[in-house]
Amino acid sequence: MSSYKASLEAAARFLKQHQHFLVVNHVNPDGDATGSLLAMGWLLRQLDKQVTLVNEGKTPAKFMFLPGADDILNASERAEHPTYGTIITCDCADFARVGEVAAWFTQERELLNIDHHPTNDLFGTVNLVRTDAAATAEIIFDLVKHMGLPLGKELATCLYTGLLTDTGGFRYSNTTPYVMEAASELLAHRVEPAAIAERVLESITKAHVSLLQRSLQTLELTDNDKAAYLTVTLTDLIETGANNEDTEGLVNYGRNIEGVEVGVLFKEVADGKVKVSFRSRSEVDVAAIAKSFGGGGHVRAAGCTVSGTIVEVKKAVSQKVSAALRECGNE
Repeated sequence: MSSYKASLEAAARFLKQHQHFLVVNHVNPDGDATGSLLAMGWLLRQLDKQVTLVNEGKTPAKFMFLPGADDILNASERAEHPTYGTIITCDCADFARVGEVAAWFTQERELLNIDHHPTNDLFGTVNLVRTDAAATAEIIFDLVKHMGLPLGKELATCLYTGLLTDTGGFRYSNTTPYVMEAASELLAHRVEPAAIAERVLESITKAHVSLLQRSLQTLELTDNDKAAYLTVTLTDLIETGANNEDTEGLVNYGRNIEGVEVGVLFKEVADGKVKVSFRSRSEVDVAAIAKSFGGGGHVRAAGCTVSGTIVEVKKAVSQKVSAALRECGNE
């Protein structure tokens, strides 16, 4: 039995052995995190299990069309809460990505960790981690198939959204033949691809456009135009009325410039705290850079949160990016 098949079997046993589950995704959830969270909810209900779904904060508005999204609790709005001993985490590269929801776990918890990030540190009692998967939704698709469970429209819609978003609309290098086969099977269950793409890939807010205008004014190209840096300050967020969701995708504008290998977005999230998002084109392992600052992610997309002013953080990060470019022969 392959190690992945053994992990699928261990995950299936975990689901069968317990009755009441708390299912969690990572802070500031994206389409894969939200789709995977909801897919696990649908999967567990098929098994006649009790399930509670929770985020640290609000579910992004663009994903509220997904079946069951109204059932996701916002932990930040609940001063009092029960604790749970059986946990499933979805798309969390490390335990810290759970955020404040960790306070909902009992000390003696048993935890199923489902994830696809290469930087995952296997923090679960059971770990269903496949780092070559395009999305956590792909792994849950495998789990559904392994357990012989039916794929209804609701479950298929959640899984398809996870695949669509984490492959950048089936454009990124993680778009494998298997991903397309899985997407094809999901589409056979009355998934509406055009409507989903419109909601999660095409629609943007006015606040996003305002942030884009401001951030492009900060664009700086370095390392013979191989690195592009953009900045968003707390003032920008306040004056445009933007939230975290409105900053999504800004980092790609730097990385998409012809000739740029690494795009970086610096976003001030609090006094003395800067969130750094990385994207690379084909050569630089930005997960390694993010990990050096306590973050993580994928080879081509990663992030971290660093203490310091934007000037201080930018200096430290740019030095690491320049070194990585030199190692790849980009002088």
